[in-house]
Amino acid sequence: MDNELSEIYAFIGGIAPFEQVPLERIIKLVSHINICYITQHQQLPTDKLNANSAPSFYIVRKGALSYVKTEVASDCQQDQSQDKELIGKYGEGDICTVFCYPDKYPDIEVIAEEDCLLYCIEKQALLDCFSDTPAIIHFFEQSAAERLKNQVTALHEQAMVDATLANTGIDQLYQSPAATIKLNSSISETAQKMTELGFSCLVVVDAANKVCGIVTDKDFRRRCIAQGIDPNEPISAIMTADITTMDVRNTAFNALITMTSRHIHHLPITDQGQLCGMLTITDLMYFAEQNAISLTSQIHKSSSVDELVELSQLLPKLQIRMAKLGIPAEQVGKSVSAITMAITIRLIEIAEQLYGRAPVPFAWVAAGSQARQEQMAQSDQDNALIIDNSMQPEHAPWFEKLAIFVCDGLAKCGFIYCPGDIMATNPKWRQTEAKWQQYFHTWINSPDPKALLQCSVFFDLTTIYGDTTLLARLQRQTLARTQKASLFIAHLSRNALQFKPPLGFFRDFVLISNGDNKKTMDLKHNGIAPIVDLARIYALQQGISAVNTIERLRQAAGTPALTKASADNLIDAFEFLTTLRLSHQASQLTHGHKADNYLSPKEISKLEREHLKDAFKVIKTLQDNRQAVY
Repeated sequence: MDNELSEIYAFIGGIAPFEQVPLERIIKLVSHINICYITQHQQLPTDKLNANSAPSFYIVRKGALSYVKTEVASDCQQDQSQDKELIGKYGEGDICTVFCYPDKYPDIEVIAEEDCLLYCIEKQALLDCFSDTPAIIHFFEQSAAERLKNQVTALHEQAMVDATLANTGIDQLYQSPAATIKLNSSISETAQKMTELGFSCLVVVDAANKVCGIVTDKDFRRRCIAQGIDPNEPISAIMTADITTMDVRNTAFNALITMTSRHIHHLPITDQGQLCGMLTITDLMYFAEQNAISLTSQIHKSSSVDELVELSQLLPKLQIRMAKLGIPAEQVGKSVSAITMAITIRLIEIAEQLYGRAPVPFAWVAAGSQARQEQMAQSDQDNALIIDNSMQPEHAPWFEKLAIFVCDGLAKCGFIYCPGDIMATNPKWRQTEAKWQQYFHTWINSPDPKALLQCSVFFDLTTIYGDTTLLARLQRQTLARTQKASLFIAHLSRNALQFKPPLGFFRDFVLISNGDNKKTMDLKHNGIAPIVDLARIYALQQGISAVNTIERLRQAAGTPALTKASADNLIDAFEFLTTLRLSHQASQLTHGHKADNYLSPKEISKLEREHLKDAFKVIKTLQDNRQAVY
């Protein structure tokens, strides 16, 4: 009996939230436990387990429970069958709390998936044991998803305290009022005003002070003097009409991403649509100094591959700095992706100086994490070329030289060649728009599971350089097809389920058993990738054009494919996992090691391990729901 009690003490003391509880408190808790056995398919609670019908917690010692939400049929319905949605599962060490908080868990059924051994303890007995430890009681009042959300919220709050650009509003940086010129002013009058003010740009406005465009020194050189336009012509003849503006309530970090990704130096700031000021790249550089803005600016000024290689060596340092500042992983991914975009653009520009202009229009597109704006330093490259249908055989050598130059340049800058050869250097991924249309038509209408494993990355594309209409047309036609392609979605769903969270049946992490990464888990393939895959499926199924994972989940929330609660849970899991990966990689880079995705549970605290398990459980639940459908 003593041995049996010792085993119970050890088991209870080893699960959350009891790990830090003194032994005497564990002994007191165990004295209130009833040991219960239930058989497969039996539903909780039962009279056998709880004769007094008092609300109780159930700790799974062996076996597994599932809890589902049931939709209550209306009185007029003759069919007594009920729709059931799998909410989650309990494995060894998990604590079923749903019967103690019925208001939070309405219409819930808990069923044994197999024969189970449970420890049953009445709610009041547990609360009495920990009446002086509110943290323990608070733990039971929350679901795994709620605990994960609270942790992600805490990370965001810490980021707001620690970060610089991330928590700095544009209103603290922009210059006001913005210098303007009326739309009916002449080119000569505009140049005179810019000279008097000593400004390099003016915002062009109409009589109602509405923004119509922007004119810079560069416009006078390229569009007026070089083109021989009469200085008496209206300024509208040389201004840039289609300009980007940003609301004053945005953060400086969002301005950073917008300006670096679009290669612009002046950003008009608006308040409820009305012009209120101007933000320049100099304003941000003065504030942030050695950050993504200054690095991107230097990249655009580089004149050789060697200079780009030298600048790219600062990228790991930038990632370390951003991680230490507490900037969220989502924003770090956008910064790294924007810098990779700048390097790629400059490589293409240098290639065009070497080989001449392209013989026909084209689009250099990024795939995978860069397209999703989720890239980290030292990632591999995924890219392709979409070429205008006017391409002739004699044009092929030019595009081959471009692909080799850019991909080799990216590799020298630390973005390794794609192991799966998904690069523009592969002739298969250097094709005309018509050929790409044929590819997607085959993948969607005649899906092959093995082919889809490789090509799924091409459903995450963005144009880096060139004619944006080539990819835009391709994506419009693709989304029109995927919404109706049930077989394609089914195959894509089955493929997505191949990567499972590394959470074992007995609630421990399943670690890699041998090789260089022994006793670690792969955060990318077994944690982050499953969420990316699910978000892609929801987007394709619902015709959502967004490529970023979080944005896809936000837009899919509340659609037939994904409930809002499930979307929120996946977003929380994604943010926690990517933050954990960012911290892990920053530590590796700081110590001079190559960044990877292999995390040892020993690297993180017990509390972080529990949050990690919560994240994995969220993923597994959504995968199980998907598997039930397909």
